[in-house]
Amino acid sequence: MTDMRTNWEWEQFGEDIRRTVQDAVDSRDFRRLNQTITDTVNSALHGFTGGMRGSRQGYRYQQNTYQNTQGRGTQNGWQNLDLNQLKRPTLYAKMRGRKIAGMVMAITGYSFAVCLLIGSVITGVTGMLMGAGVGVSVAVTIQMIFLIVFTVLGAAGSRMMCQVNRFQTYIEELHGREYGNIKDLAQRMHKKEKFVVKDLEAMIRKGWFLQGYLDDQKVCLMTSKAAYDQYRELMAQAKQQKMQEQEKKEQQKADADRRAGLDPKVQEVIEAGNRYIRKIRECNDAIPGEVVSEKMSRMELLTKRIFERVEQNPEAVTDIRRLMEYYLPTAVKLLEAYEELDAQPVQGENILSSKKEIEDTLDTLNMAFEKLLDDLFQDTAWDVSSDISVLKTMLAQEGLTENDFSTGGKR
Repeated sequence: MTDMRTNWEWEQFGEDIRRTVQDAVDSRDFRRLNQTITDTVNSALHGFTGGMRGSRQGYRYQQNTYQNTQGRGTQNGWQNLDLNQLKRPTLYAKMRGRKIAGMVMAITGYSFAVCLLIGSVITGVTGMLMGAGVGVSVAVTIQMIFLIVFTVLGAAGSRMMCQVNRFQTYIEELHGREYGNIKDLAQRMHKKEKFVVKDLEAMIRKGWFLQGYLDDQKVCLMTSKAAYDQYRELMAQAKQQKMQEQEKKEQQKADADRRAGLDPKVQEVIEAGNRYIRKIRECNDAIPGEVVSEKMSRMELLTKRIFERVEQNPEAVTDIRRLMEYYLPTAVKLLEAYEELDAQPVQGENILSSKKEIEDTLDTLNMAFEKLLDDLFQDTAWDVSSDISVLKTMLAQEGLTENDFSTGGKR
């Protein structure tokens, strides 16, 4: 009933506002519109708030009842939860059986070894006192053989228990991580790193670390395939980065050797151009807008290609005089102004208009840079055209043109 009443009141409230607005529109009198709507809203909210008090009290009572009945069971459930079950058992083999087996082997081996040792001594002394011969010697020999066997069994059991204890210590030292430093593990065990590496390799071979790996330098233990895959990926990235850095150094050395033979004035122009390129990149990094960033990236690429062409053909340095004296300084000045405008907290009409004008100017400059770059390859285009013309003439003289093929070489 309360929900139906509330819905009816809200529908009535909406109808009152609609009627008020319509009356104001029809009469063209908006002077009392704001006050009338305010009074209607306050009246509706007052009735709505009073109707909700009773429903909130009922809800609180039901909520408290539910929490009292369900909270105890949930709390007891968390208290009875074994946190050890939250560990990832798939990473490590269970050691309880192996530890018990080692203990049994040690107790059995050393117990029988002690008994056999005492028996051998008694048998030997008795034989010496009674003057027995070959029979006593054989018995003592057999006892000594079993003594050695059980001593080895006891020693194997002791080693197994010690290795299990070290395995558990390694796991504790990892503190839930899927990787660990061999140096830290060695310090915890008070062992040399070489010993720890061999110990871990043996445990990995035995399957105690179900997904265990050592890195190539054997300085890090990884206990999951996911961690090992990340390691391999990082190593591949590092190798690739190293190769890229090496290639970059070689390219820089080659560029330096090539520039060493250039005219000092040409070198100065190229260095100035590289400074402009770096400045354009810095502005691009500082301005987040995608549209203007694309324009600046285009300008950086074109400028770089222009100076690469000048480096290949030093004679073209005279063709980029206006680029160096006007276009690039103007472009950098505009980018710095755009960066300053874009950093303002309030983007008003004047700022937006100025930014739009700079963006359009960048398009114009890019078109000019494209035309300049194309002009720098004009000599190459002429050379290519001449080579093609000569080639066609030679093919025609040899009767190897398309027309000659279709007529069988007849004129």
